[in-house]
Amino acid sequence: MAKVNKRGNRASQSGHRITRRGLPKKTGGIGLNITGRARRYWKSNMQKKKVRFSDGSVRTMWVRARDLRAGVYDNPNPKDFPVS
Repeated sequence: MAKVNKRGNRASQSGHRITRRGLPKKTGGIGLNITGRARRYWKSNMQKKKVRFSDGSVRTMWVRARDLRAGVYDNPNPKDFPVS
């Protein structure tokens, strides 16, 4: 199961960490030179939670912690469901 948020299709993003050498022009140097690019990933804060839907069904899915704090999901009471 991939860590993809179904609500907003949010997944991890990839990019680069850029290493530079030199002194910026605004501080009197001749500019910054790029000396390396390392691959890196940004991962959203995903947590596995049981979510109750409008039809009454409950599913376990990956949700963002930002949405949990905002109260987007109706978190079910764990006492209502047997532990599987």
